[in-house]
Amino acid sequence: MLQENIDKEIKTAMLAKDNVRLRGLRAIKAAILLAKTEKGGSDTLTEDAEIKVLQRLAKQRKESAEIYKTQNREDLYQIEAEELEVIEGFLPKQLSREEVIVVVQDVISRTGATSVKDMGKVMGAANKELSGKADGKTISEVVKELLS
Repeated sequence: MLQENIDKEIKTAMLAKDNVRLRGLRAIKAAILLAKTEKGGSDTLTEDAEIKVLQRLAKQRKESAEIYKTQNREDLYQIEAEELEVIEGFLPKQLSREEVIVVVQDVISRTGATSVKDMGKVMGAANKELSGKADGKTISEVVKELLS
């Protein structure tokens, strides 16, 4: 379970006095606890739900980092970038754009999609297959590109 792993990592980071890693780990732990207590949540999260929590955290950090970068707030940008690095360490390896293209082409051939009108059908299948391995924005761009 991810939570047990995070707890061990927090102890290690505390002993090593690694404040950067500790901050990122605590953010992950807080998000997991929040997901467990949400309406309809259960005491345990599935691996898929854990990955979704981590992806959400990573997306938030990326967006915040971009905003801070454009506002020339290097201090805040650095904090977000450090936390993002810790969070990405717990995510499955992300596929490259070329690997996403191969998977999406396979999905298109299986669904029989021929035009942009079939995008919803392809996106549903592609998102299911690439869940946790690629972000939705990249998948969407590739699907649009291949169907147009």
